[in-house]
Amino acid sequence: MSLDLARLLREGTKKAHTMAENTGFVTCFLKGVVDKSSYRLLMADLYFVYSAMEQEIQHLSEQGHKIVSTFDYKELNRTEAIKQDLAFYFGENWSVEVKPTPSAKDYVDRIHYIACNSPELLLGHHYTRYIGDLSGGQILKRIAKKAMNLEEDEGLNFYDFPLIHDEKLFKKRYSENLNSLPINQSTAESIVEEANKAFAYNMNMFKELEGNLIATIGKLLFGMLTRRKRKGSTE
Repeated sequence: MSLDLARLLREGTKKAHTMAENTGFVTCFLKGVVDKSSYRLLMADLYFVYSAMEQEIQHLSEQGHKIVSTFDYKELNRTEAIKQDLAFYFGENWSVEVKPTPSAKDYVDRIHYIACNSPELLLGHHYTRYIGDLSGGQILKRIAKKAMNLEEDEGLNFYDFPLIHDEKLFKKRYSENLNSLPINQSTAESIVEEANKAFAYNMNMFKELEGNLIATIGKLLFGMLTRRKRKGSTE
């Protein structure tokens, strides 16, 4: 009997999903409090995460791994899109300027570790990142564009999936693929557990970025208060 892995992942990560959405960084983002200095650091971290994941998936696919190879969806790949965004935010020499935060490095190390030791667990990270990006991408894109006063779509390539023309149909096929995998209950539970770990790694990255965002918000509030004082001054 086939396992409903898609349902297991959806229901098994609900709590972690909610916790991630309630981190200070994501809460601010969803309310339109986004600044370029924090956002570009997020993109830098995601560059290292996606580079690691896409390299490992490609390598395992070339080796003919029967599970990982079925999820080598080139239309989902984000590395090249992030490179374009990093060039926009950091300039053409972005590759010598960006480096992963400690939390991003931990995330990358985990991806490389399971790729070598339990490759099927990569599906937990694949599901958490890519399906999340695809599902909420356009909403986040609009928020980021407005908050950072960006013209056109420059710096927002991360949210575009030009090779996916029907998001609903793609996610349906993705779920069908999950449910058709030749795995047992124990492996399915391990994949769900790894997906929850993926959320934890993402939350750690968000928490590191909160310090930068708080500093920016503090400067904005300070500027507002000092402007009000100057306007109300009798000197």
